[in-house]
Amino acid sequence: CALVAHPSAGPQARIARAEVDLARRLGLTSRQTKLAEAQEGFLTASDIKRAGLKVTLPRLKVLEVLESADPHHLSAEDVYKALLDSDDAVGLATVYRVLTQFESAGIVQRHNFADGHAVYELAPDEHHDHMVDVDTGQVLEFVNDRIEKLQNEIASEHGFELVDHELVLYVRKRDR
Repeated sequence: CALVAHPSAGPQARIARAEVDLARRLGLTSRQTKLAEAQEGFLTASDIKRAGLKVTLPRLKVLEVLESADPHHLSAEDVYKALLDSDDAVGLATVYRVLTQFESAGIVQRHNFADGHAVYELAPDEHHDHMVDVDTGQVLEFVNDRIEKLQNEIASEHGFELVDHELVLYVRKRDR
């Protein structure tokens, strides 16, 4: 059962991942390994199975690339290039297919920012919004409780309950 730490999991998750890998190499029992895998923030092969997908090497490799991505928003081409750089033989068409399957399964989220091409990130545990620098294309994530509250108030004022939303701010650095 391969493990992929979620980007928000941080150093603790990476340490736990290393411990699980070591536990497997040392031949610890499946129960002990499963306990270690239960650490918060991990995506496992069993998560892929639970999503109704067969666990394949290309799917695991794409998950690894998304998990280790910095920045966290990658195009299919970015994933493909990262796989090529690590000598993993996964075709571009396979990368597109895996990302589409992961999106349908709720493993990743797809965003279409202003330039029109899709970027993907592992589905976050908590909601966040995005700012896109129009000059550099850099994507910044943020959370603002005032904005969240205001959006709920606006929906309510119009007789609706807010069930979901996506906010993208297109920004440019100020001249200093």
